[in-house]
Amino acid sequence: MREIIPGFLMWSRLSERHGYDFNGHLLRHPEGNLCIDPVEPDPATLDRLAALGATKILLTNRNHTRAANLLRARLVARTAIHARDADYARAQGAEIDDALEVGERVGPLLVVGAPGKSPGEVALFWEERRLLIVGDVVVGHPPGRCGVLPETVMDDPSQLGQSVESFLALDFDTLLMGDGVSILSGAKECLRELVTTFRS
Repeated sequence: MREIIPGFLMWSRLSERHGYDFNGHLLRHPEGNLCIDPVEPDPATLDRLAALGATKILLTNRNHTRAANLLRARLVARTAIHARDADYARAQGAEIDDALEVGERVGPLLVVGAPGKSPGEVALFWEERRLLIVGDVVVGHPPGRCGVLPETVMDDPSQLGQSVESFLALDFDTLLMGDGVSILSGAKECLRELVTTFRS
Protein backbone atom coordinates (compact mmCIF):
# COMPACT_ATOMS: atom_id res chain seq x y z
CA MET A 1 0.00 0.00 0.00
CA ARG A 2 1.30 3.45 -0.90
CA GLU A 3 0.18 7.06 -0.82
CA ILE A 4 -0.64 7.75 -4.46
CA ILE A 5 -1.46 11.43 -3.81
CA PRO A 6 -1.59 13.28 -0.48
CA GLY A 7 -4.28 11.76 1.71
CA PHE A 8 -5.06 8.84 -0.62
CA LEU A 9 -3.62 5.38 -0.01
CA MET A 10 -3.87 2.76 -2.75
CA TRP A 11 -3.32 -0.99 -2.87
CA SER A 12 -3.69 -3.24 -5.89
CA ARG A 13 -4.24 -6.77 -7.12
CA LEU A 14 -3.30 -7.87 -10.63
CA SER A 15 -6.17 -9.22 -12.69
CA GLU A 16 -4.45 -11.66 -15.01
CA ARG A 17 -7.60 -12.01 -17.08
CA HIS A 18 -7.69 -8.27 -17.77
CA GLY A 19 -3.94 -7.67 -17.81
CA TYR A 20 -3.99 -4.75 -15.39
CA ASP A 21 -4.39 -4.00 -11.70
CA PHE A 22 -7.60 -3.63 -9.75
CA ASN A 23 -7.17 -0.88 -7.14
CA GLY A 24 -8.61 -0.07 -3.73
CA HIS A 25 -8.31 3.38 -2.16
CA LEU A 26 -8.46 4.78 1.34
CA LEU A 27 -9.08 8.51 1.76
CA ARG A 28 -7.77 9.84 5.05
CA HIS A 29 -10.01 12.71 6.15
CA PRO A 30 -10.80 14.49 9.43
CA GLU A 31 -14.53 13.79 9.01
CA GLY A 32 -13.81 10.07 8.82
CA ASN A 33 -11.73 7.90 6.53
CA LEU A 34 -13.44 6.49 3.44
CA CYS A 35 -12.57 3.19 1.75
CA ILE A 36 -13.42 3.01 -1.96
CA ASP A 37 -13.82 -0.19 -4.02
CA PRO A 38 -11.50 -2.24 -1.78
CA VAL A 39 -9.62 -5.09 -3.42
CA GLU A 40 -8.32 -8.08 -1.45
CA PRO A 41 -5.46 -6.82 0.75
CA ASP A 42 -2.44 -8.83 1.78
CA PRO A 43 -2.17 -9.41 5.56
CA ALA A 44 0.14 -6.44 6.16
CA THR A 45 -2.13 -4.09 4.19
CA LEU A 46 -5.19 -5.37 6.02
CA ASP A 47 -3.50 -4.69 9.36
CA ARG A 48 -2.60 -1.18 8.27
CA LEU A 49 -6.12 -0.49 7.00
CA ALA A 50 -7.53 -1.73 10.30
CA ALA A 51 -5.16 0.54 12.22
CA LEU A 52 -6.17 3.56 10.13
CA GLY A 53 -9.87 2.72 10.24
CA ALA A 54 -12.73 3.96 8.07
CA THR A 55 -16.30 5.00 8.70
CA LYS A 56 -17.66 3.97 5.28
CA ILE A 57 -16.88 1.69 2.37
CA LEU A 58 -18.09 3.23 -0.88
CA LEU A 59 -18.77 0.96 -3.86
CA THR A 60 -18.90 2.69 -7.22
CA ASN A 61 -20.76 -0.17 -8.91
CA ARG A 62 -22.24 -3.63 -8.47
CA ASN A 63 -19.09 -5.43 -9.65
CA HIS A 64 -16.74 -3.74 -7.17
CA THR A 65 -17.92 -5.49 -4.02
CA ARG A 66 -14.48 -7.16 -4.03
CA ALA A 67 -13.20 -7.32 -0.41
CA ALA A 68 -15.93 -5.07 1.01
CA ASN A 69 -17.25 -7.68 3.44
CA LEU A 70 -13.79 -8.38 4.83
CA LEU A 71 -13.06 -4.71 5.45
CA ARG A 72 -16.59 -4.00 6.69
CA ALA A 73 -16.03 -6.57 9.44
CA ARG A 74 -12.43 -5.66 10.24
CA LEU A 75 -12.89 -1.88 10.19
CA VAL A 76 -16.43 -1.91 11.63
CA ALA A 77 -17.49 0.29 8.71
CA ARG A 78 -20.76 0.66 6.83
CA THR A 79 -20.93 -0.27 3.14
CA ALA A 80 -22.80 1.96 0.70
CA ILE A 81 -23.78 1.55 -2.96
CA HIS A 82 -26.37 3.15 -5.23
CA ALA A 83 -29.80 1.57 -4.80
CA ARG A 84 -30.01 0.51 -8.46
CA ASP A 85 -26.92 -1.69 -8.05
CA ALA A 86 -27.68 -2.90 -4.52
CA ASP A 87 -29.76 -5.99 -5.32
CA TYR A 88 -27.11 -7.37 -7.67
CA ALA A 89 -24.37 -6.70 -5.12
CA ARG A 90 -26.36 -8.45 -2.38
CA ALA A 91 -26.95 -11.42 -4.71
CA GLN A 92 -23.16 -11.70 -5.00
CA GLY A 93 -22.96 -11.91 -1.21
CA ALA A 94 -22.16 -8.28 -0.37
CA GLU A 95 -23.44 -6.92 2.91
CA ILE A 96 -24.91 -3.50 2.11
CA ASP A 97 -25.89 -0.99 4.79
CA ASP A 98 -26.60 2.29 3.02
CA ALA A 99 -27.61 3.78 -0.32
CA LEU A 100 -25.51 6.31 -2.20
CA GLU A 101 -27.63 9.07 -3.71
CA VAL A 102 -26.53 11.06 -6.72
CA GLY A 103 -25.93 14.63 -5.58
CA GLU A 104 -25.18 13.80 -1.96
CA ARG A 105 -21.87 14.39 -0.25
CA VAL A 106 -19.99 11.72 1.64
CA GLY A 107 -17.27 13.55 3.51
CA PRO A 108 -15.68 15.81 0.88
CA LEU A 109 -16.84 13.66 -2.05
CA LEU A 110 -19.83 14.47 -4.26
CA VAL A 111 -21.66 11.43 -5.66
CA VAL A 112 -21.97 11.76 -9.46
CA GLY A 113 -24.18 9.50 -11.57
CA ALA A 114 -22.28 7.34 -14.10
CA PRO A 115 -24.75 4.74 -15.41
CA GLY A 116 -24.11 2.61 -18.47
CA LYS A 117 -22.10 -0.43 -17.47
CA SER A 118 -24.66 -0.88 -14.71
CA PRO A 119 -27.67 1.29 -13.87
CA GLY A 120 -26.39 2.43 -10.48
CA GLU A 121 -22.74 3.17 -11.19
CA VAL A 122 -21.42 6.37 -9.64
CA ALA A 123 -18.21 8.39 -9.63
CA LEU A 124 -16.92 10.47 -6.71
CA PHE A 125 -15.84 14.08 -7.22
CA TRP A 126 -13.77 16.25 -4.90
CA GLU A 127 -14.16 19.72 -6.37
CA GLU A 128 -11.66 21.53 -4.15
CA ARG A 129 -8.90 19.09 -5.07
CA ARG A 130 -9.96 18.78 -8.74
CA LEU A 131 -10.12 15.02 -8.35
CA LEU A 132 -12.47 12.39 -9.79
CA ILE A 133 -12.66 8.75 -8.67
CA VAL A 134 -14.15 6.19 -11.05
CA GLY A 135 -14.93 2.49 -10.88
CA ASP A 136 -15.81 0.77 -14.18
CA VAL A 137 -17.13 3.67 -16.26
CA VAL A 138 -13.53 4.49 -17.29
CA VAL A 139 -10.43 2.29 -16.97
CA GLY A 140 -6.78 3.31 -16.93
CA HIS A 141 -5.56 1.04 -19.70
CA PRO A 142 -3.23 1.35 -21.45
CA PRO A 143 -1.27 3.36 -18.85
CA GLY A 144 -1.53 7.12 -19.35
CA ARG A 145 -4.76 6.84 -21.32
CA CYS A 146 -8.46 6.45 -20.59
CA GLY A 147 -10.36 3.47 -21.94
CA VAL A 148 -13.65 1.67 -21.52
CA LEU A 149 -14.55 -1.96 -21.00
CA PRO A 150 -15.93 -4.06 -23.88
CA GLU A 151 -19.52 -3.31 -24.84
CA THR A 152 -20.39 -6.94 -24.15
CA VAL A 153 -20.15 -6.27 -20.39
CA MET A 154 -22.16 -3.02 -20.51
CA ASP A 155 -25.88 -2.80 -19.86
CA ASP A 156 -26.16 0.31 -22.06
CA PRO A 157 -23.07 1.37 -24.08
CA SER A 158 -24.73 4.56 -25.33
CA GLN A 159 -25.59 5.64 -21.81
CA LEU A 160 -22.05 4.88 -20.65
CA GLY A 161 -20.72 7.16 -23.39
CA GLN A 162 -23.04 9.92 -22.20
CA SER A 163 -21.84 9.42 -18.62
CA VAL A 164 -18.20 9.71 -19.64
CA GLU A 165 -18.91 12.82 -21.72
CA SER A 166 -20.77 14.41 -18.79
CA PHE A 167 -17.56 14.27 -16.73
CA LEU A 168 -16.11 16.94 -19.01
CA ALA A 169 -18.39 19.45 -17.28
CA LEU A 170 -16.46 18.85 -14.04
CA ASP A 171 -13.23 20.65 -13.17
CA PHE A 172 -10.73 17.89 -12.46
CA ASP A 173 -7.07 17.21 -13.16
CA THR A 174 -6.58 13.88 -11.33
CA LEU A 175 -8.43 10.66 -12.17
CA LEU A 176 -8.15 7.82 -9.65
CA MET A 177 -9.06 4.51 -11.30
CA GLY A 178 -10.60 1.44 -9.76
CA ASP A 179 -9.17 -0.51 -12.71
CA GLY A 180 -5.84 0.15 -14.39
CA VAL A 181 -3.40 3.02 -13.90
CA SER A 182 -4.58 6.31 -12.40
CA ILE A 183 -3.80 9.59 -14.15
CA LEU A 184 -2.44 12.07 -11.62
CA SER A 185 -2.31 15.16 -13.82
CA GLY A 186 -3.79 16.17 -17.16
CA ALA A 187 -6.59 13.65 -16.72
CA LYS A 188 -9.35 15.78 -18.18
CA GLU A 189 -7.55 16.07 -21.51
CA CYS A 190 -7.03 12.29 -21.52
CA LEU A 191 -10.75 11.84 -20.95
CA ARG A 192 -11.55 14.33 -23.69
CA GLU A 193 -9.46 12.24 -26.10
CA LEU A 194 -11.53 9.18 -25.15
CA VAL A 195 -14.78 11.04 -25.77
CA THR A 196 -13.67 11.95 -29.30
CA THR A 197 -13.45 8.24 -30.12
CA PHE A 198 -17.15 7.82 -29.31
CA ARG A 199 -18.03 10.05 -32.25
CA SER A 200 -15.75 8.43 -34.82
